Amino acid sequence: MSYMAKFRLWRGPHGTGELKDYDVEVQEGEVVLDVIHRIQAEQATDLAVRWNCKAGKCGSCSAEVNGRPRLMCMTRMNTFEEADTITVTPLRAFPVIRDLVTDVSFNYAKAREVPAFKPPEGLKPGEYRMAQEDVARSQEFRKCIECFLCQNTCHAVRDHEENKTNFAGPRVLMRVAELDMHPLDTVDRQKMAQDELGLGYCNITKCCTEVCPEHIKITDNALIPLKERVADIKYDPIRWLGSKIRVRGSSD
Repeated sequence: MSYMAKFRLWRGPHGTGELKDYDVEVQEGEVVLDVIHRIQAEQATDLAVRWNCKAGKCGSCSAEVNGRPRLMCMTRMNTFEEADTITVTPLRAFPVIRDLVTDVSFNYAKAREVPAFKPPEGLKPGEYRMAQEDVARSQEFRKCIECFLCQNTCHAVRDHEENKTNFAGPRVLMRVAELDMHPLDTVDRQKMAQDELGLGYCNITKCCTEVCPEHIKITDNALIPLKERVADIKYDPIRWLGSKIRVRGSSD
């Protein structure tokens, strides 16, 4: 059973775009991306929209639907009333390239700042066997599809353009936490997380967790534990004194 819906889409290149209205047929069982494709095929053949798998696993079709960051392929039309006007706009935190497509290269640039996984020197294949419990904590974070909805909804990135030079955002800091929890990783990234990646900008509002399509508990399981470890290093007087003694002893 079909009905006619009202869609309002952001159209135009960076700096000159505007919202345009479309009346479009909606079929039973469709998602927002289905309707966007129908508009593209029948009314606006030059509409730019990024997508790939249409199964909620590539993260490409991120947008804001009625002001909420979502994956268009996972947003079902039956969650709206037939009389609703559905407004679809590009991710607000990143520059618009054209229409619904944004430039998310900021996220990849920040990710490249994080040192890669590094196992112990001289460790050979078969010399270390990891039990499931060794990796259970960080395994959750590997579900990330890099849709960047968490980056987009984080107010430190979304509302303060000037923060982007100093704050990597929840997706990148979750990667730091994942590596920090790995039993074989030897790189200490905790000071970097605080001083270079801006961990202190996060005030644990959990907005990143709320929009994650993979239901990763970004705040509770990654960012808060990372903050706790950084705080131990920075503010625990015994650990601070121990670090000074080790530094002094290494220079003698």
